[in-house]
Amino acid sequence: MATPAPPSTSRWLALGILCVGQLMIILDGSIVTVALPTIQQDLSFTQAGLAWVVNSYLLAFAGLLLLSGRLGDLLGSRQVFIVGLMVFTTASLACGLASTPWALVTFRFIQGVGGALASAVALGMIITLFQDAGERAKALAVYAFVAAAGSSLGLILGGVLTQSLGWEWVFLVNVPIGIVAVVLTLRGVPGLRGIGVREGADVSGAVLVTGGLMLLVYTIVKADDYAWGDGRTLGLLAVSLLLLAAFVVRQARAAKPLLPLHIFRSRIISGANVIMLLMVAGLFGYQFCTALYFQNVLGYDALKTGLAFLPAPVTIAVVSLGLAARLNQRFGARPVLLGGLVLVAGALALLARVPSDGQYVVDIVPAFVLLGLGFGAAMPALMGQAMSVTSPNDAGIASGLVNTTQQVGASLGTAVLATLAASRTASLLADNASQVDALTSGFRLAYALSAVFVLVAVLVAVFFLRTPRSAGPEGAGHAQSDTTVATG
Repeated sequence: MATPAPPSTSRWLALGILCVGQLMIILDGSIVTVALPTIQQDLSFTQAGLAWVVNSYLLAFAGLLLLSGRLGDLLGSRQVFIVGLMVFTTASLACGLASTPWALVTFRFIQGVGGALASAVALGMIITLFQDAGERAKALAVYAFVAAAGSSLGLILGGVLTQSLGWEWVFLVNVPIGIVAVVLTLRGVPGLRGIGVREGADVSGAVLVTGGLMLLVYTIVKADDYAWGDGRTLGLLAVSLLLLAAFVVRQARAAKPLLPLHIFRSRIISGANVIMLLMVAGLFGYQFCTALYFQNVLGYDALKTGLAFLPAPVTIAVVSLGLAARLNQRFGARPVLLGGLVLVAGALALLARVPSDGQYVVDIVPAFVLLGLGFGAAMPALMGQAMSVTSPNDAGIASGLVNTTQQVGASLGTAVLATLAASRTASLLADNASQVDALTSGFRLAYALSAVFVLVAVLVAVFFLRTPRSAGPEGAGHAQSDTTVATG
């Protein structure tokens, strides 16, 4: 039975509260990036270990999203959202007080657990609150902006906090925000009754997918030490793939699976999630490497590094909130998505040419603006495609899947590109290249591979996201097996 929607004012207030909580979680995925060099120096991290400050958070987040979404169904989405915020806020405090590398990585993992609990149910709550198609499209556009611009805004805020107050405050800032978000959620977000714990949750599936993803990224990071052809690397890779394969088998047989495999019968949903994986992998790798390029090559401090990212989120905001909805309505989601992806790939290709003595206005700003234009257009369109389920009963599944895809892409992108960049740099240093030239060459390789990821995403969009014949010119039509939704 459908849940009656609350009054309009209450719905938009609830949307604002949910987006604040979601923004805090998304920010934390990138806010730490600018502070990494300072964290490395203060806590004596190794270069390879430093990536785990990012990856431990992202992997817990990605691995637990599907289980967290299921818990929302069982216990009630608002309850799970509040618990997630509380866990996230407490772990943020612990991260800010950490004094050893092991402690920081451990508490970052716990942050990821809290983030997964809150984030997994947020999109589903928005879909439930906004049952009118027009209002839902606007709400999804706002949510897409938070998802698109949040990570870039995190880089700016991270620079400001690291420079003015110290790296600890990139975590401590979450404490007052989290407390306020919990209070506002209790007062302003309507609660929905869960279906009851007797329906069960696929704990075995959650263990398999979390373990498989963690081991896979660990293998990628350690390959820089062991070499890709080393027996240890190949063995770890085989075990991680075996765990993920076991997860798929489990989902096919489980009575209450985390991820019912029937959702992949939709070519649009399958293609949209592959595109999300590739695009986010390229863009998170770009953020990680660019922050290090600014500080270790151009000599920027943390504050200047954060502010240097400003053109990207500003452009994303202008496009996603001001233009994306009209573009989707005028041309349809698929053409807008394709155009946005091409612009993103072009921006990354420009960055792949940055010199070791680069000039910010000439070598960086044009690429950032181009990237903002592309990402601001692509993300709302892609979100609509990923949520274009053929049945309302699949909305929660699609929500958990797209969130998981984003976080897996971020984890793998950071691991792969950071590892390959470090490997190129080490190779050139061994050949007596200068430190600056070796670092720049490593970052340029990472940018080039990021562009390749996005270009592959373009090909997937061309072949998998064909608009059904019954769809109108705006791409908002429906077919029995696939549904195309133009957001906004």
